[in-house]
Amino acid sequence: MFIKKDKFAVGAPDFLIVGLGNPGEKYAFTRHNAGFLCLDLLADKENAKINKIKFKGVLGEAAIGGHRCILLKPQTFMNNSGESVRAAADFYKIPPEHVLVIFDDISLPCGKLRIRRKGSAGGHNGIKSITAHLGSDAFPRIKLGVGEKPDPRWDLADWVLSNFQKEELTALREASDKACDAVEKIVCGGIEQAMSLYN
Repeated sequence: MFIKKDKFAVGAPDFLIVGLGNPGEKYAFTRHNAGFLCLDLLADKENAKINKIKFKGVLGEAAIGGHRCILLKPQTFMNNSGESVRAAADFYKIPPEHVLVIFDDISLPCGKLRIRRKGSAGGHNGIKSITAHLGSDAFPRIKLGVGEKPDPRWDLADWVLSNFQKEELTALREASDKACDAVEKIVCGGIEQAMSLYN
């Protein structure tokens, strides 16, 4: 018999879990939307719905490992993601250390992920915006590999806004499954365990 997970946990939210991407159908399966795709998968796994419009984003709520978590997809477009993240973090009084951000990384091949406790933006405009608005880079993050430019002459914006190929989406799905497991470990205080397992 299958047991459905509780949709909500009691008390103030412990974590704000953010997936980065761009709103709109034309961006749905582009490399820059790896964070959105992963957060959607996490919501599915947790029987949660991301459908409330608030904080310049769409959000939902899930009980992950017994912890109340807010799931957020900023709708500001990537470069202004921090506006939405800051608004939600302020409202729920969540410190940067409990703002977990999932996003695309061109330095990793498709299917790979990397977990960090904090760090620089590494040229990612969404992370730059979040760092600026939170006033801190001390927020944990899960990077999902989307592959590097096939030719150095490619414009970076054109590359991250290009669609995944079918086999790349399969690899991304596998990485996202691992990322969802990593989210639960991080929320439950096991970021070191998540890093040792998946880095």
